[in-house]
Amino acid sequence: MSFELPFSDREHAASLLAERLSSLRGRRPLVLAIPRGAVPMGQIIAEALDGELDVVLVRKIPSAIDPELAVGAVDEHGKRELAPYFHRTRTSMEWVELQTREQLDLMQRRRASYGASRRPVDPAGRLVIVVDDGLATGSTMAAALRALRARQPARLVAAVPVAAPDAIELIAPLADEVVCLAAPMHFLAVSRHYDYFPQVSEEEVIAILRSQ
Repeated sequence: MSFELPFSDREHAASLLAERLSSLRGRRPLVLAIPRGAVPMGQIIAEALDGELDVVLVRKIPSAIDPELAVGAVDEHGKRELAPYFHRTRTSMEWVELQTREQLDLMQRRRASYGASRRPVDPAGRLVIVVDDGLATGSTMAAALRALRARQPARLVAAVPVAAPDAIELIAPLADEVVCLAAPMHFLAVSRHYDYFPQVSEEEVIAILRSQ
């Protein structure tokens, strides 16, 4: 079953994802949102499934030529995932190393602010649902899934409203299940598949996490 695009907004997309994931209600899933855009979505899904909300910190590594193009991603432990097309982007490994250090510094600051009043939830032995608001390359989600798999969840589910077909192909081997509402052949930027797609602020993310 595919859904008509565009979604109205993140709330609409999250509600549809929660419906698709409804069979997991009652198993107290751990919903891990990729900041910042997916955190309000994760809150909706966690509440609908009687689950628990936290974040998984992963950052894109931008191309040296086009900052909008992700050539990979890195998790907060320093594990890096380069995109399959990396060698075609004219991006040097020196640039990748520089960006990796910058993104790690940013994630350390975010973890400090997000976790000021709470410890990160341990995914070991849990049913884990990783949520993002869309996948263009899939590298960020792939990095998140690899990092979480190493922490031995009982089951690992990737859940997104919309994704490029190539991104789904990339992450499929890394999750026990991929739930994607729409994978258009002519994929545009994630934001183009929503009518309303504002930036989510750090303050909003912190407020949501501290309310849990």
